[in-house]
Amino acid sequence: MSKPDASSPAARPIAAARRKSAADAVPARRGRPPKTQAKAAGETRDLILDAAEDLFSKHGFYGVTIREVAREAGVDTALVHYYFGAKRDLFDAVFLRRAQVWNDDRVAAIDRYAEAAGPDMTLEGLLEAFLRPPFEWSLKGGPGWKHYAALVAQTNANPTFGGETMARYFDPAIRRLIELIAVVLPDASEVDLYWGYHNLSGALTLTLGETGRLDRLSGGLARSGDLETAGDYMVRFAAAGFRAVVGMSPR
Repeated sequence: MSKPDASSPAARPIAAARRKSAADAVPARRGRPPKTQAKAAGETRDLILDAAEDLFSKHGFYGVTIREVAREAGVDTALVHYYFGAKRDLFDAVFLRRAQVWNDDRVAAIDRYAEAAGPDMTLEGLLEAFLRPPFEWSLKGGPGWKHYAALVAQTNANPTFGGETMARYFDPAIRRLIELIAVVLPDASEVDLYWGYHNLSGALTLTLGETGRLDRLSGGLARSGDLETAGDYMVRFAAAGFRAVVGMSPR
């Protein structure tokens, strides 16, 4: 049977009904997306960040592609670009996510300690407060924090962009620590304190990277995964190191 012509009387009621239905339809919402949609987008971003963090921590920045991150996260490559742009932008997003937590915790810890200790503040107390948060996150924060610690260790030793990246995300917290150490060690020059921290920084990131080097070197007598013990050793070692360099450069 042939369809009625759109201009025929039989077709007019149908066309009119369609127009009325369209006129009565609820207009599309504008502004913020629904909460469920926003939640889904946030979960997708986290999946991508987790996958990128894992891969970057194992293979470094240059050993990972956007396609590999997408495959690991179970999403389309275009979605990674949509949320994060180029690979360096994705790397920066990975780095920033936990850097904020680390540094906020460290600054809060040393400020609390300095306020509570007052004139009785010690170098060991300051270092304990500053170092404890990253060790605690690595111990109790789950696999993501282990990956992040390894990523920081790699970045700290990267001659291409490591210095710039570490400076961008970590310098404010480090400068606050050095400011407080200067109170405890008034005879130290700024040069002394910066060299002292430089040596501590290398030891900290290598230790949190848990490379297993210590296990092999010591024949199993010491374990790189024993972060509780590592933290205790580092506080004493770093405190002795800071005291030892005082006076090496004139004030």
